[in-house]
Amino acid sequence: MSIKRSKPIDRLYEEVAEYDLVIVPDAPLASALNRRLEHPHFGPFAITPRRLAARRRETAEDRLAFLEVISQTDLNWKQASYAIGNVLQCWEYQGSPDAILEYDAFDTPETRTVVDCIESLETTSRTLTEYQIDCEEYESVAVIGEQQLTNLERSILPTEYDAINRFCDDSFELPPVRIFDSPAAIVDAVLDTVTTENAEDIAVVLDASSEYSPLIEAAFEATEIPYYGGPSFTDDQDHRAVIQLLRSAIAGSDTRIGTVKPLLTRLGTTIDVDHNEKRLFEVDDPELEWLHDFRNRAAELTIGDALDTYEKHAACTLETFRAELERLGLLNEPITADTIDRLTFYLETYDVPIDRENDGVLLADAKSASFVDRPVVFYLGLDERWTHKSPQRPWVDRDEEFDRNLDQFQSLLQSGVDQYYLVQDTAGGAPVTPCLYFEDLLDVEFERFSDLESIRYSRTFRSTEEGFEKEPISVETEPETTLSQSSLNSYANCPRDYFFGRLVDNPDKDYFLEGTLFHDFAEFVVNHPEFVDDAVTEEVVDVMIEETRPFHRDVDLATRRTKYRVGLETIVDYLEENTPSDTDFLTPTSSSENFFATYFDRPVDSPATERWFEDDDRGIKGKIDLVQSPTQLVDFKSGSKKSSSQVIKRAAIDPPSDQPNFQALLYLTYYRSQRPDEQLEFTFFHFLETLDDVVTGEGTLDDCLTTITYHPIPFDEFVQSRAVFEALREEAPNDCNKTFSKTSYEEYRAAFDAHQPPRTRDADEMADSPFGNELLERMIEAVGDYKYVTNGCMQAFRHLCGYRKEGYFVEDLDEFERFIDDQLEELNRYRRGDSRFPVAGRAGEPNYRYVDNRDMILTTERATDEPADETEVIR
Repeated sequence: MSIKRSKPIDRLYEEVAEYDLVIVPDAPLASALNRRLEHPHFGPFAITPRRLAARRRETAEDRLAFLEVISQTDLNWKQASYAIGNVLQCWEYQGSPDAILEYDAFDTPETRTVVDCIESLETTSRTLTEYQIDCEEYESVAVIGEQQLTNLERSILPTEYDAINRFCDDSFELPPVRIFDSPAAIVDAVLDTVTTENAEDIAVVLDASSEYSPLIEAAFEATEIPYYGGPSFTDDQDHRAVIQLLRSAIAGSDTRIGTVKPLLTRLGTTIDVDHNEKRLFEVDDPELEWLHDFRNRAAELTIGDALDTYEKHAACTLETFRAELERLGLLNEPITADTIDRLTFYLETYDVPIDRENDGVLLADAKSASFVDRPVVFYLGLDERWTHKSPQRPWVDRDEEFDRNLDQFQSLLQSGVDQYYLVQDTAGGAPVTPCLYFEDLLDVEFERFSDLESIRYSRTFRSTEEGFEKEPISVETEPETTLSQSSLNSYANCPRDYFFGRLVDNPDKDYFLEGTLFHDFAEFVVNHPEFVDDAVTEEVVDVMIEETRPFHRDVDLATRRTKYRVGLETIVDYLEENTPSDTDFLTPTSSSENFFATYFDRPVDSPATERWFEDDDRGIKGKIDLVQSPTQLVDFKSGSKKSSSQVIKRAAIDPPSDQPNFQALLYLTYYRSQRPDEQLEFTFFHFLETLDDVVTGEGTLDDCLTTITYHPIPFDEFVQSRAVFEALREEAPNDCNKTFSKTSYEEYRAAFDAHQPPRTRDADEMADSPFGNELLERMIEAVGDYKYVTNGCMQAFRHLCGYRKEGYFVEDLDEFERFIDDQLEELNRYRRGDSRFPVAGRAGEPNYRYVDNRDMILTTERATDEPADETEVIR
């Protein structure tokens, strides 16, 4: 099978020009033929069956029937809508309104109620049922595309008429499809052709429910290109805002600022992004007073009152919306969830007619149109969403319905003089499936658009005189000289996210505020241990509840209180047992900002807390929560505990982790520069880790701690030390203990003289290395070829690798310093604009759980910034 060639509109007109009446399947084709009339014609010439019978513009009779049914019956709205849809559809296919009652599954009380109601209405279906073309009035009748008419539409035809085929005998050769990388690139290509001067000559065909629809509409509005056939009544921003205002009235006390942000934005109200996560009732802002008042009085108000409130604050009049509410009988209904749901259902189900100016680019829905009368037609997408879904009803002949839709698709593809098929070959990393009708129309096998004759295009970059105002400045980019651990983590996971994180603000989070308050309390305790008793701790709990109240529901406050109390008490217990010692070496620091220092009016000036560092030589910076001793740093964490091996793994440089976190490694690298040649420790204190255990009377401080150790010696020197050998004899599992207790340190040491141990955390890898084989052979020779010796050596390898899972050695920190240099060099190359910040991080695709600006990062762009081979740009 091949694509049948449609007859050009001028040829169709020549074939039917002498007829008194021409019946066509759709209004655009009728309009195109009528525009070509060469002499005055009395009465209709080309016309659809429905318009001929009703003698007026076709109306959405499903909506009118719905309005009538809900006003005359007690059916709920969804019942009514379902039954009306079935009755009208069966009527269309079977020719009478009560034909549906012949099907037992649909012969229900609700259906009979709807049939009785609809039969008495002046609908176009009823008019069509009763109408017959008068042969005396129209002596010659032609029917174009008879097979595309429904049974009800065919019922008006006279006994004699001429059937005119819409298609020729020859086939239509499908031009090459034009492949782009993204929907945005496709829209850009359209904009390269469309201007305000040629808008009347262009049509755009797309799936109205796809992403192409809002993109092309926004693009035309931004460039002030006129268009019609686009947004519906429900898409009107004011109408959507009214619905959101109604929803906010019943949303309860947990409503967040971010939830009502679109409403506030539409009304010109600007609320800082910091408040997005906070409860609406807890944000004290003068611009929100009217909304608070509206929500407080909502139980006494009607839908009409809500509309009045919106119109007042939006400074507009929504007459059409008010009239529709009145038709629905909702204007004086109270604001309830049921009322709002019914209104939303209606607006989402039925198209409310709106006045449009029919000028500019024509936007046509691929599933509704079969003909577009414009010289130039752009077809966007052409994917499987263009395929019609045949009604799953017993009165529908599936084969006949498929043929009707297939003819419509073939005709639509050939509209216009010039056709441009703009498609994507992949989306989200997966191939895009072409419209399923192509399988029946093309003689070639294909799975994606690139399997067809195609041309690949790069995205166009249009130079326009309009756009954002720009002020030229001559400022050189200042290079970054240091990285914090949080910046390094973000950059390693997704450089593009790091970039956006420097440009945009993100809302405050409850856990950020809680973490800050816990940290401030810990610093306050270090400075005033004698002041903080049970009463002060309880007061701090009250303060934290009050400060975080905007984020939490009232019902959650009791559990929050328990969480805060346990966290604060655990911090106090830890600091009582681990009071900072020997801190005389620290230089005094200026008093830092601390919430509880201000609240209790007491200074925090201990040199051991909140120590900021910035090391340009090593390119790192940060803030140390607590210097517990000259060789031990402590960081307070409110999150869940990680084991030392997890901490080390996430900071790995090769292979990189998909959950990068370099805090311990970065802080130890800095502190090594302050305390060279000393063993150092970095401890994560997860003060909420034992929350559940403390509530039940269990839990210890040790369960909250994860310590990473830095050994000021290379790994290979450390593991060949006598101390490690003694550990293998005394601390390792039984077979290892048994094996190495029967040999000498000199025998153990000789294996290191022969081969250097590999820098690995994998015991199997160490066992398979030359060093591993050497040590095993020496132990067998010294102790004997026993199974426990082989097993004991394997346990020894695990023990040696364990040191690298629990800490760092000289070469690890040296490697990290080189890594920081490389990252800064790469980062500054992107900042200079030498190339774009990439999406992929060091481990490949970003771990989106740790991405802060997900909605700003496109995943459909090309892997590189270079255009594809054999590309061209539509001009």
